[in-house]
Amino acid sequence: MRVKIAVAAILLVLVTLFAVQNSQVVEIRLAFWSVEISRALLIYLMLAIGIVIGWFLRAIWRLSRNASGE
Repeated sequence: MRVKIAVAAILLVLVTLFAVQNSQVVEIRLAFWSVEISRALLIYLMLAIGIVIGWFLRAIWRLSRNASGE
């Protein structure tokens, strides 16, 4: 468990360093929607979305594993 925490802390430091070095404002466009946002904030948002997707996939995997009786 401590190894996971250490790896997560190192990755968080690397993401923070990367985000701070890339703080320019960028324009995000999707269909008819457009917004200008700091690249650092965009990096953190993408990280958060990735974490949420990972949690959902893990929960689905656990539910399907428990439903199959393993």
